Amino acid sequence: MEMLKTVRQALHVPEIRSKLIFTLLMLVVFRIGSNIPVPGIDRTVLAQVFAGDTGLLDLFDLFSGGSFSQFTIFALSITPYITASIIIQLLTIAFPYFERLAKEGQEGRKKMAQITRYLTVVLALIQALGLTVGLFRQAVINQTWFDFAVIILVLTAGTAFLMWLGEKINENGIGNGISLIIFGGIVARIPSGLRSIYTQVTEGTMSVITLILFALFAIVVILGIIEIQQGTRRIPVQYAKRVVGRKMYGGQSTHIPLKVNQAGVIPVIFSLSILQFPLTITYFFPNTGFTEFVTNWLSPAGMPGVLVYSVMNVMLIVAFNYFYTTITFNPIEVADNLKANGGFIPGIRPGKATVEYLTKVMSRLAFVGAVFLAVVATLPTIIGQVTGLNIQFGGTSLLIAVGVAIDTMKQLENQMVMRNYQGFLK
Repeated sequence: MEMLKTVRQALHVPEIRSKLIFTLLMLVVFRIGSNIPVPGIDRTVLAQVFAGDTGLLDLFDLFSGGSFSQFTIFALSITPYITASIIIQLLTIAFPYFERLAKEGQEGRKKMAQITRYLTVVLALIQALGLTVGLFRQAVINQTWFDFAVIILVLTAGTAFLMWLGEKINENGIGNGISLIIFGGIVARIPSGLRSIYTQVTEGTMSVITLILFALFAIVVILGIIEIQQGTRRIPVQYAKRVVGRKMYGGQSTHIPLKVNQAGVIPVIFSLSILQFPLTITYFFPNTGFTEFVTNWLSPAGMPGVLVYSVMNVMLIVAFNYFYTTITFNPIEVADNLKANGGFIPGIRPGKATVEYLTKVMSRLAFVGAVFLAVVATLPTIIGQVTGLNIQFGGTSLLIAVGVAIDTMKQLENQMVMRNYQGFLK
């Protein structure tokens, strides 16, 4: 109810209303482009390619909102940009140049954003080349170099346009543009999913009791995601008093907010990418012993494959969660900043003791976040195998959709607060 109240209040403010309308129109443009097919592709061959379990391709299709399986101009979606952003983040740890850029403030961020754009185009070009000449070559009607070049350029241009669209939403709209594009793709799949469930119920392949249990499970998962996504551990910080001239500064009390789910949905995506890779390889080697082994032992659709898949998924999510949390949160840097500004955690000595304390707290939070991510990502797979519901990546979809919705609402609330401050100052 609070969310609806905030949206209703925002619609009465002309400036914020225009931003909301702009964001909505950009998402409409995204959905229109998601239905424009790439020229020179045989749709019947594509349907055969995506018949059954296609492994990692399903993950790409999730982020593209179905554009990947239809091979539209936005088939690559924004995944090259996400990959480029993750690579740049990793480079800030490995290379001093990128670390220096990250610490240079606004100018450094602009330079890193420019590098990310160039890397996105390069990755999109490579991915488009691999898909067109390799994986989907049989779907190309006229296999000439000109047709291949046109398809590759169209796919690369589609990703570049989506990157530009996301940045325009950041500048003139509400919310994170890239996240909203992924959110729009996921939400666009909901009507077809509901229609599929309705068909199963009317045909008798799924009972009403199963449907009710599934709905209750979805509600519980959504509530859990909201609680964990908003959950933080507040580390109290006290600043020492300082006398400068005739004035006294400092003495304030504040806190360091440490998120329970510091890594977000990144560990789930990494884990799914690794686990789905063997299934993708089986597409190239049908009717072989390798395919039979992967289907039985490593596929969520097999038995005991679903159990092996679930256990490995949990282990990988926990490992990647600790890894990514270590990248995004640096206790040494936080402790040094506190010490430089005269701040300290009550009861903890500045320096090494503060680093050890922050590391211990962050490790405990990372464990809770990892268990949460593992449960949300694994349970839908097991339930889908037991009940027969087609809910692969259901946990990932919910994590992304709910997380983006919460973040967008927070930004909307911040816009409202800033407007009230401006009105007070005027």
